[in-house]
Amino acid sequence: MCGIIAAHGLDKPVADRARFLGLSRRLRHRGPDWSGCYVGKDAILSHERLAIVGVDTGAQPLVSQDGKTILTVNGEIYNHLSLRASLEPDVTFKTHSDCEVILPLYKKHGKDLASFLDGMFAFVLLDESVTPSRIIAARDPIGITTLYQGWSSKRPGITYFASELKALVDECDKIISFPPGHVYDSQDNSTTRYYHPSWFTGDEDNAILTNTTSTDYTLLRETLEAAVRKRLMSEVPYGVLLSGGLDSSLIASIAARETEKVAQAQFEARQRKLAELSSGLPTPKRDDLTQRAMLASWSQLHSFSVGLENSPDLLAAKEAAHFLGTVHHEFVFTVQEGLDAIPDVIYHLETYDVTTVRASTPMYLLSRKIKAMGVKMVLSGEGSDEIFGGYLYFHAAPDSKSFHQECVRRVKDLHTADCLRANKSTMAWGLEARVPFLDKAFLEVAMNIDAKEKMFSKGLAQERDEDGRPKMEKYILRKAFDCSPDGKPYLPQSILWRQKEQFSDGVGYSWIDGMKDHAAAVITDEAFATRAERFPADTPDTKEAYYIREIFEGHFPSDAAAETAVRWIPRGDWGCASDPSGRSVSIHNAAYQAIE
Repeated sequence: MCGIIAAHGLDKPVADRARFLGLSRRLRHRGPDWSGCYVGKDAILSHERLAIVGVDTGAQPLVSQDGKTILTVNGEIYNHLSLRASLEPDVTFKTHSDCEVILPLYKKHGKDLASFLDGMFAFVLLDESVTPSRIIAARDPIGITTLYQGWSSKRPGITYFASELKALVDECDKIISFPPGHVYDSQDNSTTRYYHPSWFTGDEDNAILTNTTSTDYTLLRETLEAAVRKRLMSEVPYGVLLSGGLDSSLIASIAARETEKVAQAQFEARQRKLAELSSGLPTPKRDDLTQRAMLASWSQLHSFSVGLENSPDLLAAKEAAHFLGTVHHEFVFTVQEGLDAIPDVIYHLETYDVTTVRASTPMYLLSRKIKAMGVKMVLSGEGSDEIFGGYLYFHAAPDSKSFHQECVRRVKDLHTADCLRANKSTMAWGLEARVPFLDKAFLEVAMNIDAKEKMFSKGLAQERDEDGRPKMEKYILRKAFDCSPDGKPYLPQSILWRQKEQFSDGVGYSWIDGMKDHAAAVITDEAFATRAERFPADTPDTKEAYYIREIFEGHFPSDAAAETAVRWIPRGDWGCASDPSGRSVSIHNAAYQAIE
């Protein structure tokens, strides 16, 4: 991924260039490899690049052949090769960047181009072939990639876009998180939805249960494998975040298999080349584009885990890594190191949500270690709990319709929580996180499964299947990978059927307890008693939340900034505890007893 900032409707853009370069510099952690800027008649587009595909030729902003369409993109387009093939030979590409395909798609399809893209992305496209010039902006279907839109009452008529809030707070007094799956068009000042998934109908906030499809375990498994495979598109070393939980372990297992296939193919290609050289025959020249599409990898997949010493995640990740044969790296942090990092974490997250800050801090620390090893891209397991109702509080869903509605709500809101965490915690250090569970094709399969088959119960009388397996959370996902066509298990049984842990719990229970204790020590009772006066909107309900909100305000004191933050609150109407920690769910310990 990268960092982008753009403004449209400027009177004298040349005079604003230095100013916007300074704002773009605030995003340089997202793109440390190169910077680019385009100044047009009434617009500025700036780009901070993290080079992963088209490393030597993909500098941005990208400009069309006729010089009239300019593009700045943050993201990865996984189907760029097939899109290129559909456009050639009428189109000549200037780079090997996966993002360049957006330019000819716009020429052919206009703002409808976004629906053809398979990937994670946020882009701003400037069309100077029309008067006044036209700006198109879009964000990927789920909001894996961050994007903000802003306006200033002091400079009416200008529309701003940026990858992160910090690039806009000094310019805009109105800022929104750009809605996922939508496209903005300056011609009519409209923002419309282009992503229309089949898995919900009606009002977006009130999904109607329409799914009655039984689980096709083979289809579920193969679609997730395809999602991982396409995300290994890279010309730089990559790895996988491995917590030892079900989701990250499945992604690691599939990635390890795919990496092994690539390594074997590369070995065989080298052997053939050596044989050709030794025979004196001319060596065939490989198509350059095909060569660049090859998966770049180390000979073995590298996995990375983080936690307090002897934490549940570290122990489980080590077991999974040993089973999968990955080159495993674990990082042990202390509670104090985590507390010291919180102000920086909040600065990069740009939110005051307690759950997000708790989980992001270990991920932020780990990302720094990973980037120091020269890795630029990792796979991660976000999205599975929302898709399958894997959070323990889902056991309290009163019926399958409510269960499905909550899944839809959580997937739709991922851009405010887990996607935001995964993107900003890693991009703080110029590390890109890719999330296979949020693949469009996989969502079509998984979100259309009858919610009755996703529901689960917990406790000593837990229901079990014909093989004695517990009908625990994400049962159908576990079952899909409980056997393998090649007879080689995907995971050890202890990992495949491991009890759900929230990430912030799994890194070590002392982490959340340490945050609470620290907040209790630094926030006085007097200050907390007047919290509604200090923060009348979205008032913190715990000292921990007050502490985080106070740090956020120090970084981003404007109301416009605070209004972009979204707090995740558990389902009180389902009898859920107000604390979002997994341990706070009453069934947590009972579930462990049932599994044993």
